[in-house]
Amino acid sequence: MFQIADVWEKIKKIDSACEETLAGRPPLIPEIPARDILVMIPEKHPDKKGLSYREGQARLLHDLANIELQAMELALRTLVEFPEAPAGFREELAALTVSESQHLRMCLQGLEKLEHAWGFWPIHTVLWRAVSSNDSLLDRILIVHRYLEGSGLDAGDTLLRRLDAVAESAIHPILKTIFSEEVGHVEFGSRWYREICRMEGIDPQEDFPLRMQRLKSQLPKRIEKICRPSRLRAGFTLSEIEFLEDWRERSRQQH
Repeated sequence: MFQIADVWEKIKKIDSACEETLAGRPPLIPEIPARDILVMIPEKHPDKKGLSYREGQARLLHDLANIELQAMELALRTLVEFPEAPAGFREELAALTVSESQHLRMCLQGLEKLEHAWGFWPIHTVLWRAVSSNDSLLDRILIVHRYLEGSGLDAGDTLLRRLDAVAESAIHPILKTIFSEEVGHVEFGSRWYREICRMEGIDPQEDFPLRMQRLKSQLPKRIEKICRPSRLRAGFTLSEIEFLEDWRERSRQQH
């Protein structure tokens, strides 16, 4: 599935890729998954129009489609690279992988309704590059589900508030559905992070800030304001949220 470039073909193949992986026949993990459109570092992407413009809404869906594509592939990658993970974790992760593909499909269909095509803008692979084959399972859960997807909750809260001032269009129900369901994806990470810590005899409250600091160099910068209500629903503790607020404030000051 990783070697398939066509985005629609990836969506079509994801169910069978999960089933094959759970059955002990995983796909090979490439350095970078194949893409059918231009990949470029974010700093070189063209400027964005505001959400009051049709093009601005399409660009947002295009960017979100790229995020969901990487989230889908990262979930499958974890399924492949950690065959020893608890069976319950792997079964839930397979279902989450398929959910990410459904979000990707929604974004692509929304793009079509807004009369823009996948590939109209370049994309990036920043999220994929945030993980490493040297990650432990706890590292991977923290990076993908608690940091990257957790940051998506913060960004989603901001975007939904901005959309309140924009006339109803195809983008509104898509974003509301995706950001609502992403809370469950992050909660999956919070719950299993604590469970794996328990299984390994680790105190999650002590581990979280230490692991975040250790992984800092491989994490993409995020400076969105922390959305406390969403984070709490997604299983974050107050001490974890306060740590992230302080961490991001320091990151914002450094920019």
